[in-house]
Amino acid sequence: MKKKDGNRNIKWHDSTISKEDRQLLHGHKSMIIWFTGLSGSGKSTIANSLQYILYKKGISVYLLDGDNLRYGINKNLSFSEEDRRENIRRTAEIGKLFVDAGIVVIAALISPYENERQHARSLFNKTEFVEVFVNCPIEVCKKRDPKGLYEKVKSGEIKGFTGIDQTYEEPKKPDITVYTDKQSIEECTKMIIDYLIEKLEQ
Repeated sequence: MKKKDGNRNIKWHDSTISKEDRQLLHGHKSMIIWFTGLSGSGKSTIANSLQYILYKKGISVYLLDGDNLRYGINKNLSFSEEDRRENIRRTAEIGKLFVDAGIVVIAALISPYENERQHARSLFNKTEFVEVFVNCPIEVCKKRDPKGLYEKVKSGEIKGFTGIDQTYEEPKKPDITVYTDKQSIEECTKMIIDYLIEKLEQ
């Protein structure tokens, strides 16, 4: 049976308002800051800290947290390898819409696969995608265990957990690497802000 071509009957419609027009309205460039790292590494904490500081600086910013997305747009996805890849794809496409709207968007999700992160990067212009690797040894993540997930893995309640029995591929060339076992949240956030500040200027 021939597979139906779902794209055959659709056409892209250009907008009379460009991304650059929207950036002018907001007063800064738009981009996506993509956080990746193990569960418990500190992604959400740093992302929230970054969002707050950017907001206080007058930047139009929005945080896409991986857990929060699974309450809505990604609630039908499991934690299988296939669904994790789809989780990254959907988040990247949502992020692309935010960037087109002239907004700085922060995405914080484990996103364990290098190919999918690189595909996400490919959706944006070169200066619009900033990958932040939140590097933290898994033993430290286990000790923190803010959601109690590692304990559930240990007891057998959770299978296929990233970093334990499912692969986490560290970024090969992240734009920024922060070490949350050695740096404070404030130090990590400042490091990212210092990197971003010139890139946000018109």
